[in-house]
Amino acid sequence: MTGQQTVSVIGLGKLGSPMVACLAEKGYSVIGVDVNPAFVEQINQGTAPVQEPGLAELLDRNRDRIRATTDYAEAVAGSTATFIIVPTPSEASGGFSIKYVLTAIEQIGQALRHKDEFHLVVITSTVMPGATGGPIREALEAASGKRCGEGFGLCYSPEFIALGNVIHDMLNPDFILVGESDPKAGEMLASIYRNLANHQPPISRMNLVNAELAKISVNTFVTTKISYANMLGEICERIPGADVDVVTNAIGQDSRIGKKYLKGATGYGGPCFPRDNVAFGYLANSIGATAAIAEATDVINRKQAARIVSHLLPRLSAGMKVGILGLAYKPDTGVIEESQGVALAKELLSKGIAVVLYDPLALENTQQALGDQPEYATSALDCVQRADAIVITTPCTEFKQLEPSHFAQVNSSQRKLVLDCWRILDRDQLSPVCEYMALGIGSSAA
Repeated sequence: MTGQQTVSVIGLGKLGSPMVACLAEKGYSVIGVDVNPAFVEQINQGTAPVQEPGLAELLDRNRDRIRATTDYAEAVAGSTATFIIVPTPSEASGGFSIKYVLTAIEQIGQALRHKDEFHLVVITSTVMPGATGGPIREALEAASGKRCGEGFGLCYSPEFIALGNVIHDMLNPDFILVGESDPKAGEMLASIYRNLANHQPPISRMNLVNAELAKISVNTFVTTKISYANMLGEICERIPGADVDVVTNAIGQDSRIGKKYLKGATGYGGPCFPRDNVAFGYLANSIGATAAIAEATDVINRKQAARIVSHLLPRLSAGMKVGILGLAYKPDTGVIEESQGVALAKELLSKGIAVVLYDPLALENTQQALGDQPEYATSALDCVQRADAIVITTPCTEFKQLEPSHFAQVNSSQRKLVLDCWRILDRDQLSPVCEYMALGIGSSAA
């Protein structure tokens, strides 16, 4: 049973800690490893080293099956499989660096020299196609003195998750991607994932390079849908009576298209979508192929903050202050990497426009990024009250609870401007008290 098996997880950050918690929840004994002693201590205390909904509860509930260490050898010796979830930062070229993966591989390989049993090593971090079967395999063989497929198995199996929803996505995947060095390694990993999932998702098993290509292709395709919807939204804004939501709701019913991610709103952001799309273009160019769709997707996405500003500027008078609700790249996370809200704030500040900012989870990270130039509100209501114009850049639950009366301008003949990028508020209720706008809608649309 799973309770008899121990697995180890290298990297206890935004994805590693939730994986530890999910594996333990399903009965595995788990050894977490991180170079950060603070993360190790927090895991051993049953507390969450990163912010993620539901993580603290899972870690606390399963602390008898979880322990953490900075010692790779201890973790490898005490487990049958090791998952590597360390950063693979983007390089200037657009590709991904595997320097942290190789550091972990060196330590794991040294530990495998002293282990007789077959051991599974799983690369979960996103890497460029060719990396797992190339330099990663070579480094593991050199460090361990063993041959891949004989002394150890090697798999590439990235997670398809969204921050703020990591635990749900790990336990309820649409499908599981397994790139395998050999059938034994692939079956070992597939068995772990069958136990981890709440249902029976399809498992796609393939060689290592196909799995690497599949991972980057998924995110590139999804970003294409987002940019397509935003391109369509910009077109709708220039045609009286047009509404991007009406159009996408219709075409999304076609099974060849689907509604998911087909929403004309703000651009995409976060630690995966933007860089995976750029890396896809880099990969194509590096082998003499073309990735025109990926490149166009990225160009469209980078225009979205400027697009929002183009709607605001004609409606702003001198001295007006813009409030931005939503600084994380999505709700339920504090991550601001490639955030549209932060990009909008930078764009407005560069034009000398005062801004006041609010997000329930990302204020601290935003302050570190933008410093004291913007103002920072203490709540969504505080932001609304301090601003003359408000832009809602994420569909956060707290923002949905704002009432029409909150937008009524006191002691002023000029009504507040509200640009609701995700249409989370009721237009009919707000229109009597403020100037309400939405992205992707023509001037005469009903």
